[in-house]
Amino acid sequence: MRILVTGVTGQVGGALARRLEGQGIILAADRGELDLSRPAEISSVLERMAPDIILNPAAFTAVDAAEDNVDLAMLVNGEAPGAIARWAAANDVPFIHFSTDYVFNGAGERPWREDDPAGPLSVYGVSKLAGEREIRIAGGCFLIVRTSWVYAAQGANFLRTIARLARERAELRIVADQFGAPTSATLIADILAQIIEGGPDELRNRIAMAKGHIHLAASGEASWHGFAKAIVEGLRARGAKLAAERIIPIRTEEYPTKARRPHNSRLDLARLQHVFGIIPLHWEAALATELDAFGNRMETE
Repeated sequence: MRILVTGVTGQVGGALARRLEGQGIILAADRGELDLSRPAEISSVLERMAPDIILNPAAFTAVDAAEDNVDLAMLVNGEAPGAIARWAAANDVPFIHFSTDYVFNGAGERPWREDDPAGPLSVYGVSKLAGEREIRIAGGCFLIVRTSWVYAAQGANFLRTIARLARERAELRIVADQFGAPTSATLIADILAQIIEGGPDELRNRIAMAKGHIHLAASGEASWHGFAKAIVEGLRARGAKLAAERIIPIRTEEYPTKARRPHNSRLDLARLQHVFGIIPLHWEAALATELDAFGNRMETE
């Protein structure tokens, strides 16, 4: 089984490439191998690579930068997934694409279900929703996996930002009125390994049951403030020398960003459990695993 993983220099792509070793031949594609900013070239690259399953976590993920780079965000997040989907549909190859909670408007407190109406607040959200639409139009055997609040022991993300700030500052001011489930790239990779372990034929059947969409995140919920506290407490428990003494909760309005963030990023995980029989780890348990991996190299970074 030849498994194509895009974006392998990123958090999720890197975790997938490592986790799936042994389940098949991993075709690890970085931007040099498969450039999503050149959708017209994608078909010929896929023809040469000849994958049996495609996993596409690659994306333009800089949420605020997308506000100033609309065309590029739409190209990478909108047009490119459509090009992959059209090739996959024409060649009967199961295609798993990663999307985001940012396709929703963040209203209310109920976890978002797969069939809830979209209403993105940012260019990033609009571009990811455009990618979903292109994939649906292409048809074929596809699974759109929406996840949220992704972090890892490596890369640019909330965990590493908080770890750095906690070493530098006595006080951190963190947004406390946005809620979601912090979800590690390791957890995502573990769940995807379970989803595809039966190979292309079994995957096709499961994708049909999932109706083409699934929500995947850690169990439980937190605010960014709660997540930050857990990071600092976890690092300190592992012996990290930190300057942070106070973690102050603030409102979204007190931390303005170029792109609007949804207040409610909770995702309903019932379909994940029903179709694939998977109940994800609680976010605190997944964080503990990631902190174990991260803590050992804090002193050298």
